[in-house]
Amino acid sequence: MSSGFYVDKDTALHRLHPVTRIVILFLSFVSALVISHPLWALLLFLIYGVAGARAGALPNLRRIIWLLILIAIGSFVIWSLMYPGEKLIAAFGPWEVTEEGMLFGAGMGIRLDLMVFCGLVFLATTPVEEFSYGLTRMGLPFPISFAMSLSFRLVPLFADTVRTILDAQRARGLDTEAGGISGRLKSYVPLLVPVFASALRRTDQLAVALESKGFGLGKKRGSYREFKTGSRDGIAVAVVVIIIALEVVARVLGMGGVG
Repeated sequence: MSSGFYVDKDTALHRLHPVTRIVILFLSFVSALVISHPLWALLLFLIYGVAGARAGALPNLRRIIWLLILIAIGSFVIWSLMYPGEKLIAAFGPWEVTEEGMLFGAGMGIRLDLMVFCGLVFLATTPVEEFSYGLTRMGLPFPISFAMSLSFRLVPLFADTVRTILDAQRARGLDTEAGGISGRLKSYVPLLVPVFASALRRTDQLAVALESKGFGLGKKRGSYREFKTGSRDGIAVAVVVIIIALEVVARVLGMGGVG
């Protein structure tokens, strides 16, 4: 199974212009930062969750669920101890846990998870080639857009390489489950050499391929596929802008925040 998150489906989000998807990703991050109360953050998560479900991104959510849980717990603990407030709940030496801190910590955890989820939906609906195309059309120089898009391509590739090498070593008798935590960590040491060797080999192959295709000659590069904007792109951006506007109005009226 590939480690990539892209889902090949024909949905409304998939049909949007690549630039529109990048803009919506940025706006979704902004919308997550406007509010801080956990209930409002959960409502926003529900709205984006429906869009992610229609885009087919929910199966990928199971692959990063532990990351989301760790982010939520870490944020809740840290901000519960650090965020100032008036309603004291408990004290641990110099640290005080307040009701405002717990609410802010819970809200921050949900907001961070929401941004990760929005990124997951973006990866599920945007191939690497379209991501690079969108960055280039937004005025970013091609070498920079290529480097940014290449990171999305290499991470799944290296993850697949690690999984292949691990399965091969297990087939040869390597036991990665024996012993405690230290024993398991030691069992992964023999994997470092083949993983780094494979990474260097792929990097060299990539460099040769780029040179053979004239990368860096300075000429304007075209694209075999051109995208056209339509009314659906404007509607999609307008929906997210309206969500942000409603959040700002709520904050002005004293809602959506903590304390």
